Amino acid sequence: MKKIYLLLLMLTSFVSFGQVVNGSFETWSQTTNPDNWTFEAGTTLTQDMTTVNDGTSSMRVDVTTATQGNTDFRQSVPVVAGTVYDVSVDVYHTDSFAAARLFAGNYQGYSDQNIVGSWQTINYVYTATTTGGVDFGLRFYDQTGFSGSSVMYIDNFRVTAQATPSLAITSPTDGAIVYSQDVNVAFSVQNFNVDSPSNGDGYITYSLDGAANISKFDTTDIVFTGLSFGTHTVDMELVDNAGASLSPAVTSTVSFTISQVQLLPFTDSFNYTDGELLANQPAWTNYFSGDDVIISTDNLSYSTLNGFGNAASFDGSGSDPLVDFTPTSAGKIYSSFMLRVDTFDATPSDGYFAILRNDSGSYIGRVYISPLTATTYSLGVSSGNLDPSQIAPAVLNVGDTVFVVFNYDLDADTVELWVNPTLGGTEPASDINTMSGSTGNTISQFLLRQDNPGTTPALIFDELRLGTTWADVTPSTLSTDNFISNADFSVYPNPVSNGTVTIKSASNNPMSVNVFDVLGKKVLETKVSNNTLNVSTLKAGVYILNITQNNNSITKKLVIK
Repeated sequence: MKKIYLLLLMLTSFVSFGQVVNGSFETWSQTTNPDNWTFEAGTTLTQDMTTVNDGTSSMRVDVTTATQGNTDFRQSVPVVAGTVYDVSVDVYHTDSFAAARLFAGNYQGYSDQNIVGSWQTINYVYTATTTGGVDFGLRFYDQTGFSGSSVMYIDNFRVTAQATPSLAITSPTDGAIVYSQDVNVAFSVQNFNVDSPSNGDGYITYSLDGAANISKFDTTDIVFTGLSFGTHTVDMELVDNAGASLSPAVTSTVSFTISQVQLLPFTDSFNYTDGELLANQPAWTNYFSGDDVIISTDNLSYSTLNGFGNAASFDGSGSDPLVDFTPTSAGKIYSSFMLRVDTFDATPSDGYFAILRNDSGSYIGRVYISPLTATTYSLGVSSGNLDPSQIAPAVLNVGDTVFVVFNYDLDADTVELWVNPTLGGTEPASDINTMSGSTGNTISQFLLRQDNPGTTPALIFDELRLGTTWADVTPSTLSTDNFISNADFSVYPNPVSNGTVTIKSASNNPMSVNVFDVLGKKVLETKVSNNTLNVSTLKAGVYILNITQNNNSITKKLVIK
């Protein structure tokens, strides 16, 4: 039995890969670079035989730039989907002017630059979501006191597959945005035989959004159909044949958001409840995490365009909410909005806050705020650069409402910006424009960005419009018929016991209604044009109504007795 178990461990090690080549930095065919690793010009690398933590040599790193994006140190390591790897690297600081940051498929933890003169280890547990080569390595960041040079030593970089049972959800990835209400959850189990009780090591239990656990006796995908729009969480666990947790427990969790693609033209007047999170509204999804953009009562007006409802308020760093809209690969995508900058940070700098993204997630059109004084600023654009490539000549005042239009021309690959243009009529010449460095784009998202206090001032954002023509985003007046909120709707009787629900809104246009159970499964989809929804086929219970009218959506809870 011991021989069989040893063979299993050897086979597991073989199929799991994960071995860094030259992780102890012993081999240097070139004096400026350890074998099997890549580096960039912001660092100088040399072999060192004195300050060593493993083997006979280490890597000395001279950080010579404050541009962290020019300091990447990488190696592609083969991994197997679902396998869990222990990642570690030893760091020795000679000063506190720079820090090393671990890269394991993405950016992870930092070294402590204040630990000077002794070795420290950065650790991370990495779960592979794909099979193939994944980048591991370091990036180096300047810290307080950096003046162009910092020295540290690196040794013993390891990526080692764990030999204990592991469970990993491989798709969708955590935080993913999904554009279908039917979702397959793929996962991988290592070092554990999943089967019916007494035929294997144990089985799997899983749940959706905290509901009761479901037992699963194989490793095929978990299939969910008709999930509601919004965020869902799947929890999975390996259990023994008696259904008890392993010791230690082996679990995996993924949260993903089902996003509703908005049709163009699209308008959002932020007519939501004061204090709610923008990401919790039907059309919006958070990208990244952090402080949320919130709804405030500061609705804005410009010329004859009077704001309706509330507005969005944000500043500093935090989450970046986005809207998914009809993917467009030809013609132009226009965006317009009202903006009021309220206050700048004590040391403000240029920062972008409104973005058009392509379907691969690249920022191909950005609007910048460029501070001039503590109370004035200008607006600029770029087509993907980190700094504005063009600044509009208009000097704008803190506290004033500004109407902004910007677009991306998919045929000419240009970005244009208008500041306080005349509403309605034909499209005038833009105030500024710039050429794009990319071609063949498909634009499908608008994103609001919160970077940091220095680049994102406190501001109010209102009346977002997205379209494919100038007329779509520059109406001369605002019609409230186009906007809906929960307050605009009444659903009664609720609870309902006679199989018929009345839905009334401020608009007379038809509604699309989807009904979901508490597990997120769609149980009814219909059109409503006479204010009457037939729910006689549904069992008693609690349901969620998703009501769409005039390209906007709201949700209501419905109780059936």
